[in-house]
Order: sequence, then structure tokens, then C-alpha cells
Amino acid sequence: MVKPLPHHVRAEIFLQLSRLERAGLPYDRAAQTMAVAAPAAKRLKAFQAMAARGIDAARAGEQSGLFTVLEARLVGAALNAGSPAATYQRLAEHHAQRARQAGAIRSRLMLPAAVLGIALVVQPLPALVSGAIGPAGYAWQVASPVLVIIAIVALLRLLGIQGVHSGGRSFLQRVPLYGAIFVRTNLRDFFESLALMLQAGVPMLDALPVAIETVSDGDIRRELVGVRRGLEHHETFGRALERVSYLQGSPALAFAHTGEQSGTLPEMLTRHAAIETEAIASFHEQLAAWLPRIVYALVAIKVAAGIVSSGVAPRVPADL
Repeated sequence: MVKPLPHHVRAEIFLQLSRLERAGLPYDRAAQTMAVAAPAAKRLKAFQAMAARGIDAARAGEQSGLFTVLEARLVGAALNAGSPAATYQRLAEHHAQRARQAGAIRSRLMLPAAVLGIALVVQPLPALVSGAIGPAGYAWQVASPVLVIIAIVALLRLLGIQGVHSGGRSFLQRVPLYGAIFVRTNLRDFFESLALMLQAGVPMLDALPVAIETVSDGDIRRELVGVRRGLEHHETFGRALERVSYLQGSPALAFAHTGEQSGTLPEMLTRHAAIETEAIASFHEQLAAWLPRIVYALVAIKVAAGIVSSGVAPRVPADL
């Protein structure tokens, strides 16, 4: 499976497609005028080649890796209904919002990361100057904490994706504080994707498998597959959702029942996804606010411990 492009790149792609579609340019000519930076340039070139051969935007986007399966289904449904301009615009806004959220977290972590880097470089300097350690020892003291951090991040990623490949519960579900928001994020992605496809006119039984594939946790995905089986046995969507253990007590059930009874299921699912997005964004904002403070505290402790252990702290004369 081709790895999806970053959100900011996908936002730019769909924004260009939306503008070109609204400008009335023929699809094949519009594709040739598009331009994006790496890592999307190679995929865009393949997309343009397929467009020149008359392959529609949905298939060309999916086969070139420019679109995800979900995006291709949405564009395909929009093409069948008429103009895909509104779908392009909706996808551009969706990815722009995700890119802004990720960018806000990264920008808040830049300064503490820089402070940590400076502390790692400065702390062993007294020992190097005094001759207590050599250049190799100094380099190791600077590099070893970085290697430990990289190893921890790699381990967390490995444990996080283990549930995806095994079909079981992801380790991230068991991380204190973050586990609950991880589950909510997976379910938000499912409802948001499903709502987008239903609004685009994709039938429920065709939309469900694609929406389920947006879920990264294997155990949540397994339970959502049961929803599709329930619909195949003529259950209502709300009733099928009630068997998903992760949705017990969730307002999603009320939104689903209300949407089905009123004939506004896509709108109700969109509303629920928007509420969840706000809650998830609030969590990440708080996380971004507290992480720098934790990093500053750890850096201060490390620097203080280094000063004490190096013997360079000021000493009171014995005769005072």
C-alpha cells in the first residue's frame, strides 16, 4: 500500500483541482497545469500521464498514489453526480485543518527541542575542558540521550502499528491519558469518512468498507466490520453500532439513531465528527502546552545534576 501524502500536500493538491475545475478547464488540460513539490511530484507526473490518456480523476488519483482510496471514492461519486469541484474544496479544507493542527503542535515543541539540544551540548563541556573526558567521551555523552529518545520513539511506533498488522488491539490504547483520545480519534476518522462518502452519494454498504480502512487500530476495525455484517442482515445502522464495545455510552449512537429516523444521517454523523474533532484538538493543544514545560523541567534537572557531578559548583571555603 502506498503511504498517503502529508496533509499539507494533499490540501494543496485538492485546492488546485478545485480552482481549476471551477475555472472550467478541461480535466486533462487542468491536470497538466498542476505543480507540487516533493514528495508528490513523482506521483503527480504519473497522474498527469493517466489524465492525458483519458483516465478519469478518481482512478488516476488512486493508481498514481496521489489520492487515498477514500479520496478516490469521494471524487468518483462526485464525478458521477456532475462536477467534483465541491468535493475537491471539501477535501482541501479537511486536509488544511489537519495540517494546521499538526503544525501548531510542532511549532510549540521547536523551542523546547532546541533548549534540550543546547543543554546536551553544553553540559559535558566542563568535563571536556578539565580533561575528565576526551573528545570521544564528550561525543558519546551528547549523542547517547538522543539515541535513547530515537529508540523510544521507534519502539512506540512499532508497538503502535503492531495492532494494525495483527488485527488486534494497538499498544497505544493502553498508554495512560493518550489511550482514550487514540480510540476517539480512530472512531472520529471512521464517522467523518463515512459521512463524507454518504454526502457524496456513495451507498452505505459500499462506503462502510472504505471508512473502516481509515481506522488504524485492528481491534476497533474488527468490531466495525461487524456493523457491515449487521447491515447485510437488514439491521439498522444505529442498531448495528450498539454492538461496538468502543461506542458504549458514546453520543455517536444517539446521532446515528436520530439521523436515521429523520433521514439526515450524513449530516448528523458530520456533526458528531466535528464535535469529536474539537475535543481531540483541545487535547492536543493541552498536550502541546504541557510538553514544553515537562521538557524544560527535565533539562533543568539534567543540567543541575551535571553541574553537581562535575564538581564545578561553587564551594564554601572551610575556614568560613
